[in-house]
Amino acid sequence: MPRPILATIHADALHHNLDRMRRAAGDARVWAVVKANAYGHGIERAFDALRAADGFALLDIAEAERVRALGWRGPILLLEGVFEARDLELCSRLSLWHAVHCDEQIDMLAAHKTQAPHRVFLKLNSGMNRLGFAPHRFRTAHARLQALPQVDEISFMTHFSDADGERGIEHQRAVFERATADLPGERSLCNTAALLRQGGDAVLAADWVRPGIGLYGCAPDFPGHDAAHWQLQPAMTLSTRLIAVQLLAAGESVGYGSSFVAEVPMRIGIAACGYADGYPRQAGTGTPVLVDGVRTRTLGRVSMDMLTVDLTHVPDAGPGAEVILWGRAGNGAVLPVEQVAHAAGTIGYELLCAVAPRVAVLAA
Repeated sequence: MPRPILATIHADALHHNLDRMRRAAGDARVWAVVKANAYGHGIERAFDALRAADGFALLDIAEAERVRALGWRGPILLLEGVFEARDLELCSRLSLWHAVHCDEQIDMLAAHKTQAPHRVFLKLNSGMNRLGFAPHRFRTAHARLQALPQVDEISFMTHFSDADGERGIEHQRAVFERATADLPGERSLCNTAALLRQGGDAVLAADWVRPGIGLYGCAPDFPGHDAAHWQLQPAMTLSTRLIAVQLLAAGESVGYGSSFVAEVPMRIGIAACGYADGYPRQAGTGTPVLVDGVRTRTLGRVSMDMLTVDLTHVPDAGPGAEVILWGRAGNGAVLPVEQVAHAAGTIGYELLCAVAPRVAVLAA
């Protein structure tokens, strides 16, 4: 039989989360962000549950081709725009909208020969300082685009650096509003955190919102709030089973480096999951895990193919017992991926995206 580790993708959760985002968005249209292979869930597996969105936003042409191959005929937005001039030919062929964030992309458009002008989203650097035109150059970029016959409608976008934290968004929002004042065109500002935390602000929601992590049931501002607070449901369960049980005497250790030493006699389980499956190696003793639906903890170092769990509070668990690394247990208990990530010093986004290709995936 195959190794028992499995990633299960829950279509009902994806559908629920999209509906939650739409309710938060009010009258704004919703981009379903499916970059990074739908945050590790798989574009093809997530598509049917997310097709009620108004458009799909992603990073590259290959992802856009996959969405078109699934039968999507609505808007698709390239969030980083094109990377080279020949990408514009594919944008024409696939009817893609694309971000414009630098002069080089405008130069490419100016040299592009097309019969169908392009829909673009001009990006403002409002303070993230990654992509986008600085405020003092924004209107010049807009004038250049407006003068090109290769360009049809021009919309505006920015991205918030602190929507999930204490600093918030108001400083960037003010920059965006000043830079785009009186310019005609649709606007897109909100990611998941801005959409949920500033819910009900129709001016902020503007014309398009761009939820990403919230679609997959992960809180954008953990540990301040968890997924349940935002009424989100985990869309991925990473599960495995116990493959062995050991009895430790007081003073005996577990795994590489003997980083965990038992203070009293205890029963431990060995689960078929390790860092080669995408589970974080930096998740040390105390990382939460569910065994037969009961919350317990990992012990010692994560190995390439195995990790160790404490069975003190699960005395009847033996080989074959269900182990939930994150997501839903068979008894209905839920272990949010954010909690696992927090224990490992990272974020839920990374764990969802890092599940290894060797892990079997089931769409449920």
